[in-house]
Amino acid sequence: MSRVSKPYEIVERALELSTADGCVVIADEESSANLRWAGNALTTNGVTRGRTLTVVATVDGAEGTASGVVSRAAVTADDLEPLVRAAEAAARSAGPAEDAQPLITGVPVSPDFTDAPAETDSDVFAAFAPSLGDAFARARSGGRELYGFAHHQMTSTYLGTSTGLRLRHDQPNGTLELNAKSPDRTRSAWAGRSTRDFKGVDPAEMDAELARRLGWAERRIDLPAGRYETLLPPTAVADLLIYQLWSSTARDATEGRTVFSKPGGGTRLGETLSPLPLTLRSDPHAPGLESAPFVIAHSSGDGGSVFDNGLPLARTDWVADGRLERLTTTRHTAGLTGLPVAPAVDNLILEGGGERSLEEMVAATTGRALLLTCLWYIREVDPATLLLTGLTRDGVYLVEDGEVVGEVNNFRFNESPVDLLSRATEAGRTEKTLPREWGDWFTRAAMPALRIPDFNMSSVSRGV
Repeated sequence: MSRVSKPYEIVERALELSTADGCVVIADEESSANLRWAGNALTTNGVTRGRTLTVVATVDGAEGTASGVVSRAAVTADDLEPLVRAAEAAARSAGPAEDAQPLITGVPVSPDFTDAPAETDSDVFAAFAPSLGDAFARARSGGRELYGFAHHQMTSTYLGTSTGLRLRHDQPNGTLELNAKSPDRTRSAWAGRSTRDFKGVDPAEMDAELARRLGWAERRIDLPAGRYETLLPPTAVADLLIYQLWSSTARDATEGRTVFSKPGGGTRLGETLSPLPLTLRSDPHAPGLESAPFVIAHSSGDGGSVFDNGLPLARTDWVADGRLERLTTTRHTAGLTGLPVAPAVDNLILEGGGERSLEEMVAATTGRALLLTCLWYIREVDPATLLLTGLTRDGVYLVEDGEVVGEVNNFRFNESPVDLLSRATEAGRTEKTLPREWGDWFTRAAMPALRIPDFNMSSVSRGV
């Protein structure tokens, strides 16, 4: 066969080779650029490129339709036929797929389907790198050390099916994490940003915020475990609500296995989760948080189905004005539960109508409260209540009558994000944020800070 290397040619040739009853081909072309630094100096930088091809073969049988999925990296033209045959063999050896549905049809072809993939390179840091160098100089003169990394990735996804779909999506994804430490390493502060292109990302502004937090930490106050009024910053709110979204599948709720299950049967759809007018939504067209406007499923599971590849996505309100509005469904699980089709979308936004920044929420605090920096090592304890546990990290600060008076010890917490929504007394201004715990998997989020009157710090943690 002729040599083919362009992504759309790879997709077309794989579809031509297929002898299955149905076929889905997904080509992901990735390029990435990164910078890393330690002790106020760059340590490494680099650019990488790669290709992954996923073939989904479907085979009709007397008992139903089976599917076989095979993914491989660094695929060349010579690898195509063995890959397609492997997917077909997997389908023929499998039993009927529980999530089997007719492959999607009728979606308009992407006009750029035959265009070359979008790419990133080190030029994405052209304006950012000099500003980072200036931040290093200020940090040295201020007696602190900066550590961290900047990463930018561009993924062009080409999706073709035997039913005629030819779809293309370019997804830029950038993250910046900056950690400041005192020279003796006893004080640490963290800040992170999510960005599509590193334009408008200001390391000087981040360094100034970290310097202020290191200054707060010069006074140390030990506190016991207990329930405290707590200000959760947007990054911590994002980590908690992303886990809530991942746990909101309609099938599990209908079958009585989650916090969204209704005692006695059914789901909690329509119930009020928060007295605040909170709306939790996903929207593939949200400005600055744009994501794929159609389903891209490399495998089937509780939250997605390979049979739904190419299904158009739109804004979905999971919680509207404090009321549970939607649970995630594929076409298959929508049929099982009788609920609307509502696939997951790759971003998450919480809005509550608040106007205050986190700093203004601190200033408005009366009495004593804790101000968190971020959460990490989050794990599920009880799916029936969505009780999570985890640790605070890189700075917990004591607020007294609107002023930060020092840093306190770290804690282990035990809380359910669903329960937190019911107890929140204030939501601040929504802003783009980088989840600290889930930033390797989920970066497109916009959240407000939340004020919780009785956040459960279950035990003292001696970790940083």
